[in-house]
Amino acid sequence: MKVLVAVKRVIDYNVKIRVKPDGSDVDLTNVKMAMNPFCEIAVEEAVRLKEKGVATEVVAVTVGPKAAQEQLRTALALGADRAIHVESDERVESLGAAKALAKVVEKEAPQLVILGKQAIDSDNNQTGQMLAALTGMAQGTFASEVEVEGETLKVIREIDGGLQTVSLKLPAVVTTDLRLNEPRYAKLPDIMKAKKKPMDVMTPADLGVEVASRLKLVKVEPPAERQGGVKVGSVDELVDKLKNEAKVIS
Repeated sequence: MKVLVAVKRVIDYNVKIRVKPDGSDVDLTNVKMAMNPFCEIAVEEAVRLKEKGVATEVVAVTVGPKAAQEQLRTALALGADRAIHVESDERVESLGAAKALAKVVEKEAPQLVILGKQAIDSDNNQTGQMLAALTGMAQGTFASEVEVEGETLKVIREIDGGLQTVSLKLPAVVTTDLRLNEPRYAKLPDIMKAKKKPMDVMTPADLGVEVASRLKLVKVEPPAERQGGVKVGSVDELVDKLKNEAKVIS
């Protein structure tokens, strides 16, 4: 079984975000970039399926700038067999990424596609669902457990009310939740081996798709600084502040 894993290049989650002085965008100057944490979980799950003998090949794919090859090499070091880079300097949004991935799916014909449920930069939680719609594949989102049973995929997914178990016919699209697994760290020998693993580079034009943004970024501003807490002497004083200052109680 071939497993395709989509990954995304984002600002490292440990980095404090800076906004450009003119508010036009996030400042990426000398900022550490990394693989999206949910994508790390997706790669880990695909590698585990291969270690169990369920998957025969794991292919990592990304849509993004040339520098995103760094994240593909990370995926290769973690256990992916080869990589595909759809190179684009455009601001790629969910639908554009899904269209490019759909063409890669058409070309590679994987039995399973795994994505992180969302990226920590745009936070849209859309690409997996859009990809499933474009390809006509079954989908299991927010997966906390994945089990392959022949031609069927059992996915336990996290919902507001608890857990829901769904049974999908392969091929299928799965998006990963935090509790699916704990990603491993890449070892130095594996990082060195990753440099020799194959990576195909293509453009959206090669796939016959357009990924240019249809949205205009108007302004970016940092969140308001948190104010210090206030001690109150009684419940009545607390209720009064909630009613007259915080406007919580009407």
